[in-house]
Formats: sequence, structure tokens, C-alpha cells
Amino acid sequence: MTSETAVTPPDTHRGDRSRPFTGAEYLKSLRDGRTVYLNGERVTDVATHPAFRNAARSIARLYDALHDGEHRETLTTPTDTGNEGYTHRFFKPARSVEDLRAQRDAIAAWSRMTYGWMGRTPDFKAALTNTLGANANFYGGFAENARRWHRWSQEAVPFINHAIVNPPVDRGRPTGTVSDVNVRVEEEVDGGIIVSGAKVVATGAALSQFSFVGQSGSSDGADPSMALMFMLSMDSPGCTLICRSSYEGNAGSPFDHPLSSRFDENDAIFVLDRVFVPWENVLVYRDVDRTGRFYRESGFMQGFCLQGCTRYAVKLDFMAGLVARALKTTGGDVFRGNQALLGEIVALRNMFWALSDAMAGSAEPWIDGTVLPSREAAFAYRVFAPDAFPRVREIVHKVVASALIYLPSSGSDLLDDRVGPYLERYVRGSNGITAAERIKVMKLLWDTVGTEFAGRHELYERNYAGNHEEVRLQCLRSAQGSGVMAGLDALVEQCMDEYDEHGWRARPWADPAPQG
Repeated sequence: MTSETAVTPPDTHRGDRSRPFTGAEYLKSLRDGRTVYLNGERVTDVATHPAFRNAARSIARLYDALHDGEHRETLTTPTDTGNEGYTHRFFKPARSVEDLRAQRDAIAAWSRMTYGWMGRTPDFKAALTNTLGANANFYGGFAENARRWHRWSQEAVPFINHAIVNPPVDRGRPTGTVSDVNVRVEEEVDGGIIVSGAKVVATGAALSQFSFVGQSGSSDGADPSMALMFMLSMDSPGCTLICRSSYEGNAGSPFDHPLSSRFDENDAIFVLDRVFVPWENVLVYRDVDRTGRFYRESGFMQGFCLQGCTRYAVKLDFMAGLVARALKTTGGDVFRGNQALLGEIVALRNMFWALSDAMAGSAEPWIDGTVLPSREAAFAYRVFAPDAFPRVREIVHKVVASALIYLPSSGSDLLDDRVGPYLERYVRGSNGITAAERIKVMKLLWDTVGTEFAGRHELYERNYAGNHEEVRLQCLRSAQGSGVMAGLDALVEQCMDEYDEHGWRARPWADPAPQG
């Protein structure tokens, strides 16, 4: 089914093939005629539309950082594809603990440019594409497709989103019985396949160049028409994105909405209506077994956990610093209870950095001399991450309280000759902090915990790693399959072997004195 003369994935808008996209080239690549709908209208150019333009520029800023002297050493490394170019470190497979640590640092450097508030930046899907070379044989008859996508992704550093979860429609029924909704292959045609169906909230799809369309671990079914995985160009005819409300489009000034006005990566209902997928973009086709084994054997799971955990740690860095500043602004930093709860946020921050360190520092040998992040640390991150951000929001509500809403409607009020003086007097901060600075801090904090943007982030972080039960079951199954649980049982057995109903069976312990 693969083609001997399959075309390399398109290099549109990227003149120099020895380097990744620049910010300008990335923005130009979005002007491809893609079908994006918002508020009942088709968006003709997401790069300039008020609902998407600042988020797109935030991504473009990441691409530009790959080429500037300040960040290039941390972010990039020479490719191993033979093009004599360079790439983002996470787009190249790691072969040592040192490589993984350098990848983690590159992920962190990009994350700091969005303060951890954009989760699906281009390095997220690098967790898959950086495995496609070494692990190409996993894809069977489509192995050469995997190798080609690995090479091109490493060289170009494309922005690939993913759409893997079936819509929340009739979830109590087997997936095969919801064939009018779920993505499935309809027919084979000359040069490829025709697919139709929908996927849940493809985060960042409107801003990306390609989508990886597949199945999540919890939505696998026995219907071979749905057992497929492929790469899809976002301008493919028949691919339609129906976007949720844009927080960027609804935001006011940067002073009033400093995060939602530039970091809203948007989410979309991802609809495919008889979309043609060339054979060269297919990775899994009508293969129930391979689809079921994908998350265990592809390497993607451990990689996305390294990216996700590191990004989360940066976000908690930001939250810990911001809450500390808010408490100082109100004078609430002197109270023991507030200090203790701030300490809890710092502890959460420390925990996720420690998990990120463990993923990189306890690298697991993999295929062809490559290494993957620690599976145990990755599973621990997936279990604890969903509860961390909601807990931080709860703490903010407790320790900052009414100060979050003791605010004017807009920063423009500070400039008004009539109410500005009132604000300077009655809304001034503690510790010599001006009213303008106090309002600026609280507006920023409200955008992290109180706006619609903030509410979406809590939902995102709660569900980022998957179903709350499934992530715990996967942790258990991994421990059972790796022999860890057997070792834990052996530890208990060792303890119990040291005594019986007659007393100690081992020394140095002394039996109790006889009774009576």
C-alpha cells in the first residue's frame, strides 16, 4: 500500500531545508485555505484574525527563538538526517541521559516563553515524530512512511496537533456501533483512502500545519475500519474545524487579560467529510492489534509525559511566583496560614520538577541505541497532574479572596481624571505598591484562576493525561508487567518470613519473655 515514489511531506514556505521554519514562514504556512469556522463565519486567515492572531504570533515567537543567538544553544542541536542542518533538540531522538536532559531544558526554554500556558506547542508532537525513525518497524508495511515523517519533522520542526479521542456521543456503546460519528475509513481509492468522522477538541488545530489522527488508548475498538492512524494536512479538502469561543477574541486590553489575549491555543470540533489521505501519510491501517499496542510500544507516551510535565512545572513556577506577589501586594504575606498554603504551591512545583528530572535522569534503553524517559516517573506524573492545578486555584481563592475582584472593570479607569484618584487612594497596594501595580497583579492572577480562559485550563489539566481511572490503571498494569509489583510482594513476603506463631525466625531480634 505504500508508494515507492511517495512525496516527501511538503516544505511549503520554507526555503532553506537545512533549518527549521522561521516565525514568518510559520505564519505564512497558515494561509493555506484551511476551513475554520468561528461564530457562524468562515475564518479566511487565522494568522491575522482577531480570534487567533496573537496565539499564532506566540507560536511564531517560538520558531524565531530557534534562530536567535540568545536561545539557539539551549534549543537546538545538529540533525542526524544528513541534511547538515539543525533542529529543536526534542525533534531528534535521545541516545543518552545527557541528551534527554538537554531535551528537557529545551522544552522548558520554549515553555517559559508562554509561561507554561500553551500546552500543545510544536514540541508536544515531537514526542511521536522523534520515535518514528528508530521504531519504524512497528508500523509494518508503513515503516518507510514513518522514516520519512521522522526525517522531515526533524529538519523542518513542523507544528503537528493531534486528534485522537472519539466524540462524547453514545460512549456507553461499542465504538463500532457509532460509525456515523467516529473517524473511520470509507473506501480505498487510487493513491490512498477516504475517511470520515469527527474527533474531540483538537487543541491548537487551527494554528497547526498538520494533524496526527488516531485512536486514544481508551477508545480502541474491534472495528478495523476505525483502526487507523495517519498524518493530515490542515488544508485537506473536507477537513473542517468548528472552533469553540475564542478567549483571545473576547479579551480586552493586555492589561486586563494578559494571558488569554495571547496564549489561547483554541480547541475545535474536528470534522472529516470524505477526506482523501495519501498512502504516504498513513501509519496504521485496519490494524486493530497495532492500534491497541500503539501507546505501549510507540514511545510516544513517555515522550509526551516529559514534555507535558516540564511544561506543567514551568506553569507552576509562574503560579508560585504570582501568588507570592499577590500576597505581598495585599499585605497577606505576613499570615502564617497564607505562608503555609503558598508553601504547598511551591511543594507542587518542586514535585513536578523532580518528576521531570527523574524522567530524564532515569532514562530507559530503547531501540537502536535510543533512550526513552522513565516510564515509572511518567506514570506518576499522569496520576498526580490532574489534581495539582485545581488545588492551586483553590488555594488562590482562599488566600487572595476578595482582592481578586476588588478591581475596576478596566485599566482605562486608572487614566480617568474622575475615578483615577479614587483608585490611587482606595485600591493602593501594601508595601508601597501603587494602585496601578496592584490592579495589574490582580488582573493577571484573575486571568489564571477566574476567567473563562482559566476555567478551560482547569478542564485541560484535569483531562490532559486521559481518563482519571485509566491513568491509575495504566500505572498499576505497568508495575505488574515490569515485575515491580512482584518485587513489592516479595518485600512483604521477606518481612513475614522473619517471624511466625512461635516467635522470630531470624536474628538479631529477641523473643519476648515467657508469659506467666
